[in-house]
Amino acid sequence: MPFLQTKLLDTGVVKAIFLVCLADGIVGLSYGSLATADGFPLWVPLALSTLVLAGASEFLFIGVVAGGGSPFTAAAAGLLVNARHLPFGIAVKDLVGRGPAGWLGCHIMNDESVVFGLSQPQLAQRRSAYWLCGIGIGLIWPISVMTGAAIGQFIPDTSVIGLDAVFPAILIALIFPALRQRRTRVPALLGASLSLLATPLVPAGMPVLFSLLGLLAWRSRK
Repeated sequence: MPFLQTKLLDTGVVKAIFLVCLADGIVGLSYGSLATADGFPLWVPLALSTLVLAGASEFLFIGVVAGGGSPFTAAAAGLLVNARHLPFGIAVKDLVGRGPAGWLGCHIMNDESVVFGLSQPQLAQRRSAYWLCGIGIGLIWPISVMTGAAIGQFIPDTSVIGLDAVFPAILIALIFPALRQRRTRVPALLGASLSLLATPLVPAGMPVLFSLLGLLAWRSRK
């Protein structure tokens, strides 16, 4: 990979990328075990983890389907969650490359690779950080998901050991600091309230779509 030059990166950046990939691997174990515990065949988490490569959307998909929702509703919800990749693509257009490499560069685009890529001072460093993080997650995510899926087949109830709570706990830890800001807290609370109100009225999988209406309360400035 022409853009993957780790020698350009600070040791602290490489270490941080490694730790993020490791954390994603732990989440992958949770996702894989939940998928098989919910009755999905092994090929489903394997296909999603390699072809979609978007943890939040994958969790949402199996959650909606396992809850009785339609696969089409689950897919639509996943696409909406991944809509943030549109501005991501604009932000990192100089980092993903062109030609065949550009296709791979787009595939490994995720929250973590975008953050590490954009946080570096020089273009060469931004490219290296983006590709190192993207490839790292692109490798560890499917491996950890399939490992979790294999383990999940031998666990009667994943909730007993808390595997079902790993992903929600990580999400809460990530978003909690942002909720200190009123401009973030108001849309988040509005979206959550709308989702809860819609739960008894609409089919499974639909309430999460109503939560997006909370964005109507967003303000670009404090």
